[in-house]
Amino acid sequence: MFVVATAGHVDHGKSTLVRALTGMEPDRWAEERRRGMTIDLGFAWTTLPSGGTVAFVDVPGHERFVPNMLAGVGPVPAALIVVAADEGWMPQSAEHLAALDALGVAYGLLAVTRADLADPGPATARARAEIAETSLGAVPAVAVSGLTGAGLPQLRAALDRLAAQLPAPALDDPVRLWVDRSFTVRGSGTVVTGTLGAGRLRVGDELELAGADEPVRVRGLHSLGEARPEAAAVARVAVNLRGTPRDRLGRGDALLTPGRFRHTDLVDVRLAGDPAADLPATLTLHVGSAAVPVRVRPLGPDTVRLRLARPLPLLVGDRALLRDPGRHHVSGGVRVLDVAPPPLGRRGAAAARAQVLAELDGRPDLAGELRRRRLIRAGALIRMGVPVHAEPVAGDWLADPAHWRRLGEQLAEEVARHAREHPLEPGMPVDALRQRLALPDRVLVEALVRPPLRIHAGRVGAASANALPEPVALAVQRVRAEYGDRPFRAPEADRLVDLGLGPREIGAAVRAGALLRLADNVVLLPDALDDAVRVLAGLPQPFTLSAARQALDTTRRVAVPLLELLDRRGATRRLPDDARIVVT
Repeated sequence: MFVVATAGHVDHGKSTLVRALTGMEPDRWAEERRRGMTIDLGFAWTTLPSGGTVAFVDVPGHERFVPNMLAGVGPVPAALIVVAADEGWMPQSAEHLAALDALGVAYGLLAVTRADLADPGPATARARAEIAETSLGAVPAVAVSGLTGAGLPQLRAALDRLAAQLPAPALDDPVRLWVDRSFTVRGSGTVVTGTLGAGRLRVGDELELAGADEPVRVRGLHSLGEARPEAAAVARVAVNLRGTPRDRLGRGDALLTPGRFRHTDLVDVRLAGDPAADLPATLTLHVGSAAVPVRVRPLGPDTVRLRLARPLPLLVGDRALLRDPGRHHVSGGVRVLDVAPPPLGRRGAAAARAQVLAELDGRPDLAGELRRRRLIRAGALIRMGVPVHAEPVAGDWLADPAHWRRLGEQLAEEVARHAREHPLEPGMPVDALRQRLALPDRVLVEALVRPPLRIHAGRVGAASANALPEPVALAVQRVRAEYGDRPFRAPEADRLVDLGLGPREIGAAVRAGALLRLADNVVLLPDALDDAVRVLAGLPQPFTLSAARQALDTTRRVAVPLLELLDRRGATRRLPDDARIVVT
């Protein structure tokens, strides 16, 4: 199947032509048939000579219903432009063509209708000249009459050729189904319709309703009037949603593959059309089937920032158009450059941003996004429409390589500075480093640590566990010299001060393994535990605290915490009568 939207001035025979091609009535409302004028979108389909199927989205031509027309054209890849031979090029012909050009529609066909009423030559020449100046370029033209049927076989053949030119649909892309109609079917519930431009839909799929937190599930699928278990792009589809109230969604909403789109109300875009400086402050943005008021802030000659009245699921590279509804004027097409732009709070920020945007072309660029954003989660880029094919630096974080190298150098400098300013601390806390480097996640700090640095106990410091500041190392040497032959005698508090070991110095020595802390102000040399076990093993078993104290030649102040530490480590076991044995 391929999908084509009609376009053209009111009363030039678009619906008549669709009716003649398909045998179906595209005008759904009685009011439309009574007035002989299309008001809302119509849908019909037929089989082409090749056996393929073409589905038509028939749009209204009157200027009052241009928003409805744009809702039908927005998601469609090709257009059938209709011009009447007896009236020729008209105002809505021009506005519809401007809309197609703004949306970047590149595939189309010209049908010159009512060829039974006038020579189609002049209308054909004028229309082709107008179309050639747009994104559609040179298009084939067929003169037809919906009344007599003349030219219809040639038009069907031309539609077949047009279908063959269309690019293959992106079947592996995420689904973004812009809703153009919603209604309730008795016994089935809510049904929405739209043009599936990419991806696949299956019965049972869980989707996300744009702007809502709750998932929705596909209860049933119809395409071309038939129930189907699956629908693949490009196709007109009707989706029956399980348990979703009718008032929850309507035209301009979208059904999405979960987790693949960012809902944004702020975008930077490139404008093709009126100069950015000439745009009014408020316009309407048309994208997909949505029409949303926006506030316009010019940045550069052809770049603007748009503040949307409600968030939309937009991607980098999306095409849309800006329209001034008061003047019935298409201000121009836009291409989305950034769906998560930075704030512009400082003087000169807008001019600087314009310089950045001048280098963007609207094509997703992983290297460029990383260079501009420095650090970003892979999922955030995917939701912007940027394919990710790089390895994360930590968790799901991606980094610009040059920025990552600079962060590594800065981390080493910060750790060295901290060591100079806090020589008794065993390193710089990871959270303090995260704040100093302005990193959003501590896993990034951990990933930046490289030898000769290491992480220990939540701090980043020198890799050597025995590294001590020189004053502390000298104090430990004094302890070893004075108490080396009396390993179970602990210096009193005042003696520790005399040796140069205050609370911070003791803490640094204990962390480095240079001293063993038994209790507050009770420290021994680190090999005292093994020596104590050997001495105690030589006592008659079990032994008392008093016997242990005498064998170790120490005081109760040391013996009690020393034996308790040996108990905790399983080297000794305390018995019910408070005696102990050495566990072999």
